Amino acid sequence: MSQTNVRVRFAPSPTGPLHIGGVRTALFNYFFARKHGGKFILRIEDTDSQRFVPGAEEYINESLNWCGIQIDEGVQQGGPFGPYKQSERKAIYKQYADMLVASGNAYYAFDTAEELDTLRKEAEAKGEAFTYGYKIRGTLNNSLTLSTDEVSKKIANGDQWVIRFKMPENVEVTMSDIIRGEIKVNTSTLDDKVLFKSSDMLPTYHLANIVDDYLMQISHVIRGEEWLPSLPLHFMLYRALGWTDKMPEFAHLPLLLKPSGNGKLSKRDGDKMGFPVFPLEWKSPQGEISHGYREDGYIPEAFVNLLALLGWNPGTEQEIFSMDELINLFSLERVNKSGARFDPDKAKWFNHQYLIKQSNSQIAEQFAAVLQTKGVAFEMEKVEKIVGLVKERVSLVNELWEQASFFFESPQTYDEKTVSKFWNVDTPTIMNEVANRIETVEPYAAEEIEQAIKGYINDNGHGMGKVMNAIRLSLVGEPKGPGVADICELLGKEETVNRLRKAAKTLG
Repeated sequence: MSQTNVRVRFAPSPTGPLHIGGVRTALFNYFFARKHGGKFILRIEDTDSQRFVPGAEEYINESLNWCGIQIDEGVQQGGPFGPYKQSERKAIYKQYADMLVASGNAYYAFDTAEELDTLRKEAEAKGEAFTYGYKIRGTLNNSLTLSTDEVSKKIANGDQWVIRFKMPENVEVTMSDIIRGEIKVNTSTLDDKVLFKSSDMLPTYHLANIVDDYLMQISHVIRGEEWLPSLPLHFMLYRALGWTDKMPEFAHLPLLLKPSGNGKLSKRDGDKMGFPVFPLEWKSPQGEISHGYREDGYIPEAFVNLLALLGWNPGTEQEIFSMDELINLFSLERVNKSGARFDPDKAKWFNHQYLIKQSNSQIAEQFAAVLQTKGVAFEMEKVEKIVGLVKERVSLVNELWEQASFFFESPQTYDEKTVSKFWNVDTPTIMNEVANRIETVEPYAAEEIEQAIKGYINDNGHGMGKVMNAIRLSLVGEPKGPGVADICELLGKEETVNRLRKAAKTLG
């Protein structure tokens, strides 16, 4: 594989939010470019005006930025091969469609939607699939069957037309894919795809994609497996345009599969199982909101790490990688052919690994934003201490509230199972006596508090487990949280005493 002058592109369509499968494609392109000292290009393929969604292009840029993907050339960055948005390159494409017509590799077709629909229904009635290709093109309304004058008149009259690629009959095409090896296809199995449309004077994806890759000097096309069926057409287009010596190398990445492993991962899977399939939160023009990894509390480095290992592995047991390590280790030869199953639990595991490596102050800053949304008053110094006590118990910053809410709000209810197990007729008296003992603790710190509680238990001959669990229930309302003495210290003396007396009174 030639690695000189590596230029790769990520070329999404702005038709909605970027799926995490698309982010992984961008990442693999980025790893490859950086490893080989090449360029990573972001090209916006917006020729399908019907499916354009406002805000989608901005979303793509923001998503890549959040992941730490640095774009070398693109709409915002500029570059020597611009414009980088296909709708701004309109004037470029028609000449290449004309070249293909002139060389006999493409033709004008005037068939109406109604005519094609009739042919489709006739084929279905015979139990066949309708294909506009070598078998029937010689009988249809196109420049292969019409005279030059008739074609000119139709165009001059404003008749709607498309330019179709003339797929040769019965040619065995051998192509190479870095991930999948040699691929052979007979052209008789392929149809005559539309390359250009008079309705909007824009090319279809197939022509625009090839022309842009050629003009932007793309060296490697690294894209999703869903584009594999398009490879023979793209290969034939390079050949028909006389660009075989400039043809990029191809690599088709495996699909991201549902957690079950059956079928492609979709938004519906995420909705059903409660995990995001988009990097950032997305609000559709209709107002529908879809979860994002960023808003769900994922650390971008963890997100990048988990995506990198979906379909690629370094050949070792290592699982935690920095961006630089991923770049240095990445190779297309170690990308799998088969689909990669997405595991939402593993995604959380990755985030947990990154979360616990962050400093308490870093996590506290993120948690402070959660506290603000809940309208809770807090001091940053206290939040940092709380985070230090509970961060090992969570995978996401958003889960900290569940583990630490009792530090900010006194319990209003008490877990019934814990009450029945550890609370009896003597417990209210014990809690009041513990409160009395805690009131005397100086300095008021965890170590001294623990000694005071244990001293009280020993002095009175109580069972350690019974008393400690009742104290925890009084302070938290549930059987959870860090050490009792740590909870007491952070709550402060007055709040601790109040909660113990309140539980004694409430549970009686």
